[in-house]
Amino acid sequence: MKRLLVPLLVLLTLPSVVHSSHINYKRELVVTSESTRESIELAKYLKDNGVVKYSAYWCPNCLNQSELFGKQAYRELNVVECARDGIKSQTQLCIEKKIKGFPTWEINGKLILGVLSLKELSKLTGFKN
Repeated sequence: MKRLLVPLLVLLTLPSVVHSSHINYKRELVVTSESTRESIELAKYLKDNGVVKYSAYWCPNCLNQSELFGKQAYRELNVVECARDGIKSQTQLCIEKKIKGFPTWEINGKLILGVLSLKELSKLTGFKN
């Protein structure tokens, strides 16, 4: 009986250890492309004009959108992480804003879902380079 009890106790504790370590591991979107001068200027303009990108680190479309800017410009953007286990997660804000998919751009109070080209973002926000 004792030989069965020890393995059973080990088995019962293992999933909770694995689960708790997963919760403590925060994740983030990693952008690898290089920015252009124009993409950096656009990113700064978007941030200065209150444009927000709602995103999730695990979202392939969010990564595609971010790669259009490049890593230097991406750091300039106002990005809200919606995934609960993402770094600096703001899940409650995403719920309050009724974000339905990623990426979602908030421009002048209007939510726009989907990957937008830099040209489209420039046009929507009045950016002139």
